[in-house]
Amino acid sequence: MTQPAILVTRAIFPHVLEQLKEHFTVESNQEDVIWSPVELAQRLQGKAGAFMTGTERVNAELLAQCPGLKLCANMTVGYNNFDLPAMTAAGVLGTNAPDVLTETTADFGFALLMATARRVTESEHFLRAGKWTRWSYDMFAGAEVHGSTLGILGMGRIGQAIARRAALGFGMPVIYHNRSRLDAGMEASINARYVSKEELLQTADHLMLVLPYSASSHHTIGAAELALMKPTATLINLARGGIVDDAALAEALRERRIAAAGLDVFEGEPTVNPALLTVANVVLTPHIASATVGTRKAMAALAVDNLIGYLVHGKPVTPLNPEVLAPAES
Repeated sequence: MTQPAILVTRAIFPHVLEQLKEHFTVESNQEDVIWSPVELAQRLQGKAGAFMTGTERVNAELLAQCPGLKLCANMTVGYNNFDLPAMTAAGVLGTNAPDVLTETTADFGFALLMATARRVTESEHFLRAGKWTRWSYDMFAGAEVHGSTLGILGMGRIGQAIARRAALGFGMPVIYHNRSRLDAGMEASINARYVSKEELLQTADHLMLVLPYSASSHHTIGAAELALMKPTATLINLARGGIVDDAALAEALRERRIAAAGLDVFEGEPTVNPALLTVANVVLTPHIASATVGTRKAMAALAVDNLIGYLVHGKPVTPLNPEVLAPAES
């Protein structure tokens, strides 16, 4: 029996390729070349599935050129690279990798918060430049983390994991705003209090963004929202680029209208708004919140499970548009 053909669009763990080759004819990209949309469409010819990393756009134009494509499996939890309505119309299933990166990403949220609040990046640059010649009482004095109020915008799995760390590990009052309020039992279990978005912005000493990106959440934090925050507040974006207006944030940081920011995601990444590179009071990391070896292996494993589950057995693990499955089940 002929094996289905799949494309692995970016470099991945060698053992993942070996596992895939047990079930598929695999074309891989271990050279990690960044393909243009035209090149991606060419590579997808004759492929039933694709192992993707969240950076490759799947839209109507691409799908029209790939009539044999049945599944695009992201190894990331985010899937704003997928035009799901277009995929559904074309009968192409999308899958992602939820849950497996929740705790690791929450850990990194606190790493970024601590680095931002305690001015770790600023102070390291100062030291490396040979400027540290004496102690002074206010040298890189930052903001308290323990006991301060943490605001969380978006309260899904990652937001809840961050809230638990805040309340239990740092004694922080936690407030949150979300599209849907959690039930009272869940709020009690993570010691979080629901507030309006305006109150969240005005009250939080540290504001953590963990909401998904969509057209409706584009620039959720812009100049108007930044103006509501305390001048002593910090902003941490773990979510997705585009949720924050990076240009407005750079201006607010330069003018010290908020104290500092920590960013793991950016509009148009891997390009970073040049204005952010010119302000000292921002910590910048290259989208690494889930970057532990164990977690990245688990993310890849779930993408593999979706490819095998759907293309071999007809049962995906984490479908994003399950309506594609309905004709086969009817």
